[in-house]
Amino acid sequence: MSDVTAVENLVKKHQDLKKEIAKVIVGQEEVIEQILLSIYTGGHSLLIGVPGLAKTLMVNTIAQTLGLDFKRIQFTPDLMPSDILGSEVLDQNRNFKFIKGPVFGNIILADEINRTPPKTQAALLEAMQERAVTIAGNQYKLNQPYFVLATQNPIEQEGTYPLPEAQLDRFMFAIELKYPSVEEEIQVVKSTTSDNQATIDTLFTADEIIEVQHLIRRIPVPDNVVDYAVRLVNRTRPGQEGASEYVQNYIDWGAGPRASQNLILAAKAHAATHGKFSPDIEDVKAVSLGILRHRILKNYKAEAEGITEEKIITELL
Repeated sequence: MSDVTAVENLVKKHQDLKKEIAKVIVGQEEVIEQILLSIYTGGHSLLIGVPGLAKTLMVNTIAQTLGLDFKRIQFTPDLMPSDILGSEVLDQNRNFKFIKGPVFGNIILADEINRTPPKTQAALLEAMQERAVTIAGNQYKLNQPYFVLATQNPIEQEGTYPLPEAQLDRFMFAIELKYPSVEEEIQVVKSTTSDNQATIDTLFTADEIIEVQHLIRRIPVPDNVVDYAVRLVNRTRPGQEGASEYVQNYIDWGAGPRASQNLILAAKAHAATHGKFSPDIEDVKAVSLGILRHRILKNYKAEAEGITEEKIITELL
């Protein structure tokens, strides 16, 4: 199959996928779009939203439609690294045997990741970056494709452990979930309080998703689009030559090179799902909010004046 045909097939499957997910999830089209883009590119996503917005249900539904193995880990203050990675136990012949933890899956939902101490948060780092875990000196490869979708509650910050910037940077997207509209909430209440159960069809296999990931990486990118993405990231860095007064006033730290890489990958996926065979600057702009939101560190002045990350990014586009 040629890449042109593969892109055309992806457009159709992407639309079918969204229709299947919509059988269970009402609204949240932008959130679902960004999660799917991160899956097509092999990235991880951080979902930020208050309780009750169906974050877990959304991830579970997406895993079903993609035909992937789904594991949910509820992060708590007493969770240990071995609880998620697995541990070695003595079998009946007194030999050590490795029992795999829930991190061995295709889609891992790290629920309320900021509720667990840094030692356990860091246990996910190797899995996210290397697609492998090391236990007692042995490295175990994780099944492909592999995604971590972590959730975070932005309103309860007491007794939580905020993710360090280095770990935040490993998430491709930071996706903000907002409250549904009144009409959407009416639909949610009607569908969840009736006895009807939606049947979800599986549209992909693990191998097909890996093929899509390779296809996305083969998509050519014009030099002017790469130049725009890199310069956009560069404009977020205060103290750099050419940094605007706005950035100097409101930002402490800007985005790193991973942001530039992720902007291009996400722009490729965005272009492909819209039937284009190469991304343009508009595709970079379309994904910039989710890619840059968690990579910009505002200063006290921005906090005091109520300047949001979204406003800063919009100003830079």
